[in-house]
Amino acid sequence: MSRLLFDTTFLIDAERSGDELDELIDDDDDVAIAAVTLAEIRVGALLARGRRRATRAAFVDDIAATLLIVDYDVDVAEEHALLLAQVRRQGRPRGAHDLIIAATARATRRIVLTADAAAFRDLPDVEVRSHR
Repeated sequence: MSRLLFDTTFLIDAERSGDELDELIDDDDDVAIAAVTLAEIRVGALLARGRRRATRAAFVDDIAATLLIVDYDVDVAEEHALLLAQVRRQGRPRGAHDLIIAATARATRRIVLTADAAAFRDLPDVEVRSHR
């Protein structure tokens, strides 16, 4: 069993390819997303136009109904602070949302599944898998 945290880029790729969530998750996998990931994909649906908007909204609704959504709680906030300090010391800034996703993974002991492994490279105690 793998404890996975789907990154936004992974979900965007899944939505674009038309994959169903059931096809992406092994029966024994424990899968979740960070709350900020839900916000990011919801924005994509809200900004889409025409039929694409309805399709994206349905995909986001499916994710919200299917996957565990991990809140930004005290544990995530503590991990986020540690990661922020680390990247500032290194002089290697990262995207704010990527750091929240990484902090969520650390706080919940999950592996980040992403299409953008470089966003998480060299972050301490953040295990990453690329689906590409």
